[in-house]
Amino acid sequence: MQGNVNSQRRQQQPRRRKKICAFCVDGVHTIDYKQSDMLGRYVNEFGRIKPRRQTGTCAKHQRGLAVAIKRARHIALLPFVAE
Repeated sequence: MQGNVNSQRRQQQPRRRKKICAFCVDGVHTIDYKQSDMLGRYVNEFGRIKPRRQTGTCAKHQRGLAVAIKRARHIALLPFVAE
């Protein structure tokens, strides 16, 4: 009886599509810290870097993205904290 209930729940839940890394699709090898408009998409309203599960970037590009955001903050292209 439990098997029927579980199979019905699986059918009702919508399937999520796997997020694809935008940098891999575009063929980007290095992320430039001077592109503040592009980096701004990966920072939330509080100024924190968005996690991989929200943005869909792969691990390799997430590490490069974090370094680029930190460099852009250091030379004042991005804010450390939102106002």
